[in-house]
Amino acid sequence: MRFYIRKLVTLGSTVLLVSVITFLVFQILPGDPAEIVLGVDADPHQLAELRKTMGLERPAAERYLSWIKDTAAGDLGHSLRYHRPVADIVAERLPVTVSLALMSLGLTLLVGIPLGIYIARKDGKLPALLLSVFTQLGLAVPSFWLAFILVLLFSVTLRWFPTFGYVPWSEDPVRAFKSLFLPSVALAVPGIAVVIRYLRNTLLDQSRMDYVRTAKSKGLGDNIVMYRHILRNSLIPVLTIVGLLIADTLGGSIVVENVFALPGLGNLLITSIGTRDLPLLQTMVLYVTVIVVCINFIVDMLYMVVDPRIRLKR
Repeated sequence: MRFYIRKLVTLGSTVLLVSVITFLVFQILPGDPAEIVLGVDADPHQLAELRKTMGLERPAAERYLSWIKDTAAGDLGHSLRYHRPVADIVAERLPVTVSLALMSLGLTLLVGIPLGIYIARKDGKLPALLLSVFTQLGLAVPSFWLAFILVLLFSVTLRWFPTFGYVPWSEDPVRAFKSLFLPSVALAVPGIAVVIRYLRNTLLDQSRMDYVRTAKSKGLGDNIVMYRHILRNSLIPVLTIVGLLIADTLGGSIVVENVFALPGLGNLLITSIGTRDLPLLQTMVLYVTVIVVCINFIVDMLYMVVDPRIRLKR
């Protein structure tokens, strides 16, 4: 119980610290947010009224405390550009980004784990060397460049997938899958390369341990030793990498969503930055922070599921 309490306090402190930094950064940015919204030729009375509406006339500390209090109560404010509650806008865009992240993570695990096991078992042979070259390319190629190549090849040339846009799952699941497949591939390729490399190195290190020789001396087959012993002891580093990859996916989706014109949170973040929509910007940054913090907490919980010894050490 003490571990859970300590972990929750740490996560809450992280979110609070990020909220302070986010608020301060947006306060020191040059330019008048009200003037950016209304334009340089706006009427002075309109500017004054908008500044009052945005709370810019109040002290920064008072505005921060008011923002945190309203956010904790579920009131995320109103968008200056869309003139709608921020919570409603985020709720509309959230399914797109969540679907993209889940498809990308699914591709990463479905491809990366089997290939990582395969390259470890074929270490030093030609297939393993070819996959090593692939991992190097996957780590070196930026997601946005790969996104353009995928569009050019599979959308423009072969016409297998749409060039841009999004179809909701409730409207047409097949078209929804096709609209998200290429973006998810663009995000998944670097993650696949990372999972392959980390899993391969961890499997090779574990295969040299004494417990592996003991298991084989008892007559256990290679597959049993690999999947019941070596792989399970190798999952801790992989879980850590998966947690980091989810955070990277959220960051990469900002660019990839704009390449494919997907109406997700990444596209919304770019738009809000261009229009200096402070209520929406602050909420978006805090929202991503909460997601990353929650993912790290879940990964810590999975550590104890994979390896019960960790629970004993707590």
